[in-house]
Amino acid sequence: MRRVVITGAGTMNPLGTDIASTFEAFREGRCGIGPLDIKDVDRLSIQIGGQIKGYEEASHFNRQQLALYDRFTQFALLAARQAISQSGLTFSGELADRSGVVLGTSGGGLTTQDENYRAVYEEGKNRVHPFIVPRLMNNAAASHVSIEWNLRGPTFTVATACASSNHAMGQAFNMVRSGMSKVMITGGSEAMLCFGGIKAWEGLRVMSKDACRPFSATRNGMVQGEGAAVYVFEDYEHAVARGADILCEVAGFAMSSDASDIVTPSKQGAARAIAGAVKDAGVALDSVGYINAHGTGTAANDKTECAAVADVFGHHADHLMMSSTKSMHGHLIGGTGAVELLACIMALKDGVIAPTIGYEEADPECAMDVVPNEARDAKVDVVLSNAFAFGGLNAVLALRNLN
Repeated sequence: MRRVVITGAGTMNPLGTDIASTFEAFREGRCGIGPLDIKDVDRLSIQIGGQIKGYEEASHFNRQQLALYDRFTQFALLAARQAISQSGLTFSGELADRSGVVLGTSGGGLTTQDENYRAVYEEGKNRVHPFIVPRLMNNAAASHVSIEWNLRGPTFTVATACASSNHAMGQAFNMVRSGMSKVMITGGSEAMLCFGGIKAWEGLRVMSKDACRPFSATRNGMVQGEGAAVYVFEDYEHAVARGADILCEVAGFAMSSDASDIVTPSKQGAARAIAGAVKDAGVALDSVGYINAHGTGTAANDKTECAAVADVFGHHADHLMMSSTKSMHGHLIGGTGAVELLACIMALKDGVIAPTIGYEEADPECAMDVVPNEARDAKVDVVLSNAFAFGGLNAVLALRNLN
């Protein structure tokens, strides 16, 4: 089994349009959640979200490209540009044949879908643009990343609701680790902040109207966000041979299914994925110093996740730091695990733990060190990133400093 490292990272999210600005926002505990600027927002009961403000698509893509790129694809391409540029890789010959793309998304081109439903059902139009299907299909972002960088190896999309990114990165990790691929471009992207996307989530009655406050006794629901993060996962020996700057090592991955309820989370299912990732990484439980929590801010998720962590780590849970950056950027659904992995990299690389902001009051059912409200300097060598999706699908990644 080969070792796998991260040699490039890029992002577009409500906190920043690159890695440096996102890390700065994490350190400052900045909130990227605010009033939504979308069509018909007055018809929504939920009017806040983690929206990427000031984004002008025409500044990044020409008209011909925009005819093909939904917003989620645009975010993925911009994040991939940053990641591949940082890695210093170019893809040709055998390397191109052994390099691919696995991205996560839950909704795919929902903005395109929303706009065209309006055109047909509200405005009465009988024709739509001939590229609507290529724009809205879930694999659009992965395909366009593959096309732009000549990545001719395994390329596909994973859609497992809120765990999509983690499942995608886990598949990319296993492909490189097994020797199937030398390099995989991976992560996730979501752009669900359109009228239909928010209206659908309103129906679940799990949304907050004012803020995302994970683990706080005063929490009252999740807040949606949008954005992408993309990484270069590379064979360790290949990276060393070319003198690459390595950010950290991807050490382990595990996934599980609750097999119990379509929306209610299971402590046992989450615990199996957490324990499995630690075991797969080949590290001791007490070596884990930080967990980036799924931490949605809903009553059910937060207490279940804390219970699962306590079950897995026992007494060491009292010494673990676990924060939810969704409090800052919102829940990016299929893209959320990818953006949250940035907080794990920052913890390992810079020794800074991103906080859980908006924390107001302790909840005895969430009795963890949730790094409330302010970032913390701390040296950690092993970290986990949790993702637990509707449908009972769980995916956990383990990262560590390169030894």
